Amino acid sequence: MGNSSIINKLKEIGPGAIITASFIGPGTVTTATRAGAGFGFALLWAVLFAIIATIILQEMVARIGVVTKEGLGENIRELFTNKILKFASVYIIMIAVAIGCAAYISGDLLGTSLGISYLFNVPENIVAPIVGVIILILALAGGYKVVEKLMVFFVILMGVVFITTMFIAGPDLPALFEGAFIPSIPSGSIILVIALIGTTVVPYNFFIHAQTASEKWGDTSKLSSMRFDTILMITAGGIITAAILITAGALIQGREVTSVVELAAPLEPLMGAWAPIFISVGLFSAGFSSAIASPMGAAATVSSFMRWKGGFQNKKYKMIFAIVIIIGIITSAIGFEPLEVLLIAQALNGMILPLIAIFIMIVINKKGLMGEFKNSTALNVAGWIITAVVTFLGVYSFIDAVTSFFQ
Repeated sequence: MGNSSIINKLKEIGPGAIITASFIGPGTVTTATRAGAGFGFALLWAVLFAIIATIILQEMVARIGVVTKEGLGENIRELFTNKILKFASVYIIMIAVAIGCAAYISGDLLGTSLGISYLFNVPENIVAPIVGVIILILALAGGYKVVEKLMVFFVILMGVVFITTMFIAGPDLPALFEGAFIPSIPSGSIILVIALIGTTVVPYNFFIHAQTASEKWGDTSKLSSMRFDTILMITAGGIITAAILITAGALIQGREVTSVVELAAPLEPLMGAWAPIFISVGLFSAGFSSAIASPMGAAATVSSFMRWKGGFQNKKYKMIFAIVIIIGIITSAIGFEPLEVLLIAQALNGMILPLIAIFIMIVINKKGLMGEFKNSTALNVAGWIITAVVTFLGVYSFIDAVTSFFQ
């Protein structure tokens, strides 16, 4: 591949950056920080697995989008001839994803505001709604192009911040490689292993990716550009997640932590006054990009199942986006984030992730639909292994949410 070819492919980056910016939200940042603080580098392998799984599944849905020129929801609908089954599968997934996005948006906005609150000592419930209003205006006025450029910018910014702090932290390399390539589940770490994978493999990202890929790359001659974008940007996301975990493992191992903000103090002897600024910028970037992706995920999923075309050009798509963001603005302003709603969202996500993974595997192997672009045997083996793992995670997450709900 020549230099001009690489430059041309870099110019086409977009949908992959949206997926990466989506999964590196406050949840992923906090989980990676807690994993590093609690278990050093021992859980790095879970980040590596999550990234490989995400690349494989996201490449499949993007390929479905490019080849069929339709979203994932439309293709799932076509799997059923029985109207009751079609209705049940469509509405279960659509409602579950929409509730999940609405439940998590408040946390995304509050996560975004944590960095600013930490730097300027302003209450989070004042900053979060302002961020929500800014996102609403940017997305509705600017549309997809603005969102895509913002996501690429925030992925680069998070990369600079968290990779720089990782190098400054000076991790022990042999221990790092051992954690990355020799899987272990230390006592008490299973919840964090599940969380590291669960915050990376995100149901609504499948719908965003199929839709944005079908719009950006109009025909199958562009499949190599799609793969380049998917592999490069999701790998970058994995490096960012790993960098957060490694920094926490090097600096604060053995401590109970609740937020990545707690990395600022141990970084100060190494970075001086830049430490809190770096961490705050990283946290703001993660929250802001994720807070754009949540309403986008709800809008993309509902649009796909309801066959609304045009993405941000469609008024109904914008309406769903606006409703989710407005829910976030109101709930983050009044501090309304009841555990019951989050547990219901977790249970629904746990239930639908295996379902969607199975549907992806069925659609991608339909010869009449995908033709020569259906899965190879190797990809099928990898895909079904990943589907089995996310099914286990989904069932575990569902049971955990239900038992917590009734406690």
